[in-house]
Amino acid sequence: MTGAAWTELDTYFAERLLPGDPTLEAVLAASAKAGLPPIAVSALHGQMLHLFARMVGARRILEIGTLGGYSGIFLARALPADGRLVTLEADPHHAEVAQANFARAGLAERVNLRVGRAVDTLPLLEAEGAGPFDFVFIDADKPSNPDYLAWALRLARSGTVIVCDNVVRGGRVGDATSTDPTIVGTRRLMDLAGADPRLLSTVVQTVGAKGYDGFALMRVE
Repeated sequence: MTGAAWTELDTYFAERLLPGDPTLEAVLAASAKAGLPPIAVSALHGQMLHLFARMVGARRILEIGTLGGYSGIFLARALPADGRLVTLEADPHHAEVAQANFARAGLAERVNLRVGRAVDTLPLLEAEGAGPFDFVFIDADKPSNPDYLAWALRLARSGTVIVCDNVVRGGRVGDATSTDPTIVGTRRLMDLAGADPRLLSTVVQTVGAKGYDGFALMRVE
């Protein structure tokens, strides 16, 4: 099958499984208008995150990498009324767009958006006693994936689910000789996850509108 066929099937499944959502469509349009890169999760993968968060009964969710708030809206919608999403974004412009999008979705009161490099804001969360989080979604700069996993574990509890996106990278993650920082960081993440006795982990390879990729799924034991 070709990439065009994967995209066609994504459209087919989304049309049948996801109701039309003008808010999410407006969020994507606002992000595009603001010049944000078109790298948000697909609608089907956003719904997957929503389902995962609801399956674990998440009340506190941590998202590393906000972009325009599209995935964060799926996650925040999975929370109970008194739940909280803490989402971290390094780029001030992206954060400004995301904040407006959260307000557009009626979720501003449920979302705590922190601006700054995640490696700087994560220690602040720990110092504030923000955890433990029930669900963590990692979707930021890939060279820092090992650091993000380490912090996710520090802010987790037994039973916390961690999802790390874009770990297959078109199959390139299998190249042990690669010097691409995104590949090196992702391979290091795999090494750490596999060696840590606290984690029960797997990887799901995916195809669709976003091409050939996949995500790591981990549970803290």
